[in-house]
This record gives sequence, structure tokens and C-alpha cells, in this order.
Amino acid sequence: MKIAPYIQKLENSQVYKKFRKDYSDAFAVAGFFVLDYESGANVHQIDYYVPSKKKVAAFNLDGNVEVRLLDMMHPDKKPEKLDIKTRIDLDALKGIVEDEMKNRNITETVKKCVAVIQTIDGKKLWVLNCILSGMEILKAHVEDDSRTV
Repeated sequence: MKIAPYIQKLENSQVYKKFRKDYSDAFAVAGFFVLDYESGANVHQIDYYVPSKKKVAAFNLDGNVEVRLLDMMHPDKKPEKLDIKTRIDLDALKGIVEDEMKNRNITETVKKCVAVIQTIDGKKLWVLNCILSGMEILKAHVEDDSRTV
């Protein structure tokens, strides 16, 4: 599953067009995805930072496009701009993580994963928090360019 269709859905929506008109200074900072491999109840969200308000606009892309303005956890810290075009697709994340788990002799399987794409120190990173079959939580960072864990 690629991110591009969600970006296209966002950019074609009236909600987004009105948002861009109201907040021309806003820029993309993160993609937030919950990938549930058991039930298929996934969540797709793209976040924009609004410097003039020091808030984050969270666009929910499941069903109709909806936006909510949220307070920053650290209002004095400005997030890095994100180029939302990624090399890694959402459905490839599970395989990348499970391959690395095998390399480290972890025998569980990934049941659910919270995946966040963002720019950290100039690098595009996937920050993953996965729930494994034994109810353990695995945290991993995957570089988008190199696909390394």
C-alpha cells in the first residue's frame, strides 16, 4: 500500500484546499499510520505544522478527509519539514522489520504497528512501535532512503 493515493486524496479534498488558503505558511511534518495486520482496521493521517498558530493540523484520511488543529507538546520547538514522498511503502515495513527480527533471533510475528514518517536531524525516518504476537513491544527506526533498521 503506497502513501501517494492518500496524499492525492488529501490534496484533492475541499478541506485541504480551504486549509491551504487559510494557512499558506503550513508545511508537512509527519505521516502517522496504524497498521493492524489482524483486523485490517488501519488509520492514515498526515500532519502539517502551522507556524503562525504554533499548532499541528492532523488530517484523518479514512473515510471523508477531516482536520483537527492540535497543540504542540513542545510549543517552542519547531518540527522539521517532511518531503512526504517515500521510498518505502507501508506494506513493506512489516517485512523489513521481520527480516531484522530474524537477524536478531526474535521469533515473534508483528500483529500491529504504529508507523510515523518524519524528518529527524535531516534524515527521513520511519519510527515504528510494533506489538508482537507475545504481546511484546518492539521499537525500531528505519531509514527511508537506505531501508536500514
